[in-house]
Amino acid sequence: MTHADWLQDFEAEAKHRAQREDPPWEQGARLHPDIAKSIQRFQVGEAGDGANLIAKAAGDDTYLAAVKLFVAEEQNHARMLAALLAAAGVPTIRQHWSDTVFVTLRRALGLRLELMVLLIAEVVALRYYRALRDGTGDPLVTQVATRILADEQRHVPFHCHRLRGRFPKAVRGLVFGAWRALLLGVAITVAVDHGPALRELGVRRKEFVADVLTAFDAALVTLE
Repeated sequence: MTHADWLQDFEAEAKHRAQREDPPWEQGARLHPDIAKSIQRFQVGEAGDGANLIAKAAGDDTYLAAVKLFVAEEQNHARMLAALLAAAGVPTIRQHWSDTVFVTLRRALGLRLELMVLLIAEVVALRYYRALRDGTGDPLVTQVATRILADEQRHVPFHCHRLRGRFPKAVRGLVFGAWRALLLGVAITVAVDHGPALRELGVRRKEFVADVLTAFDAALVTLE
């Protein structure tokens, strides 16, 4: 796919989202306290304005337009997670240390390195939202997680497309090794931090980390 193809994809999804009804928030949701805390933390992570990424994407109008629509999808995730928490009678939180670390790291880097950090977050999100979709048995939670997961499954190849060809063969092994080590550290941290929620969702911490690594390795193959 080209950047123009991706822009069409995001535009089509934006049109579909505008025409689709919201989940039935009025039916309410039941969240185990550990799962509620976990969702609060992911909601903070989805809520950024994307201004730094958008600024770095300037210079390629087609890619910039696609990035803006990507950011809009992430903001819609934050909106839906906030509405889901409200439906369960749970407030949102203003910040969490994990999001602060990610934002600080991403803002200090250029576009390529920011996308590398962002791809880590997206791959972790793939496994998390799959666990949330399959693990609660609550219809509203399942619907919200399904919608977000569908977006994340597009976001990973979108970022991979931009990163493809950006790593010279001479340093690719070293870069990918360091990148994978960082991913492993992040996956372990998330598995520990969200361990109680993952347990309630029926996912063991080791399983979570292993699945994240598998998804990341599959993404790396597309960059070679």
